[in-house]
Amino acid sequence: MERTHILMKLDDLIEGKIIKRPSKYIKSPYVADILYNNEEVLGHTASLGCCGLADANSIILMTPTKSTSINAKCTHTVYLSLLQNGKNEQIIGIHPKLAEKLTESALTSNLLTTLQNIKSYRRETSVYIKDKIDSRFDFTGVDQYGIPFIMEVKNVPLADYEDVTSKERTKMDFSNRDVNSKVAYFPDGYRKKTSDTISPRALKHIRELTLIKTDLIESSNNIRCIMCYVIQRSDVNRFQPSVIDPEYRYAFTDAIKAGVEIITMVVSWNRNGEAIFIRDDLPISIF
Repeated sequence: MERTHILMKLDDLIEGKIIKRPSKYIKSPYVADILYNNEEVLGHTASLGCCGLADANSIILMTPTKSTSINAKCTHTVYLSLLQNGKNEQIIGIHPKLAEKLTESALTSNLLTTLQNIKSYRRETSVYIKDKIDSRFDFTGVDQYGIPFIMEVKNVPLADYEDVTSKERTKMDFSNRDVNSKVAYFPDGYRKKTSDTISPRALKHIRELTLIKTDLIESSNNIRCIMCYVIQRSDVNRFQPSVIDPEYRYAFTDAIKAGVEIITMVVSWNRNGEAIFIRDDLPISIF
């Protein structure tokens, strides 16, 4: 029998329902009015709308705020979103910082297949190469063979049966699909124009990792460049760069061709606040 690996646990989780975001009291997209115990409370939603998973009428799990957050008036912090599909409940990690903590736990527990028994690592390391690289990456370290690595982590809360535009999705019938056959995709979110990239920061990170890999690939002191996509839901069977951001898709493909390693880690949350490691090799679809 396989052992269950719990990556982390959120204590004191309570259920609430989003009434309005942004809050009618604080006009910030990072603050929501939440109904809890027949009262309204202010909740911090760390991601910009959490990709629709923390909008009005969303059922969420949150914890009382124990320290100063982005807004001191928030009494709670939203971490998880609940989706109901018939009898199937899916709990999704939407707080972006969770992805980094989950990756660190997997790294130190030797759960990442391609990063076993590492010699050392650091969090949030700035890398600067004049006129080329100027970013802070989530992890840097040295693997078991003495080879340096740089790893950037991205949270992936969204999935659907097909990665298509909202307009196209309304014309499609998914009633006969297995509930666990969704495609997880990244990135997604607000942008002023459809021609804009969704996350300039995410695009910059993957391009710079590609550049580092390309420039240093012939070096005897080669550097491993890694993108880790943390899919905080278990109803998926594949991952892909989102079709609504062609620029990021091209950068993703270029990164793979250059030798940037891709980790697709799937995590399952339960109502006890436990994050359970599922796998780190979800298949990747690139059309």
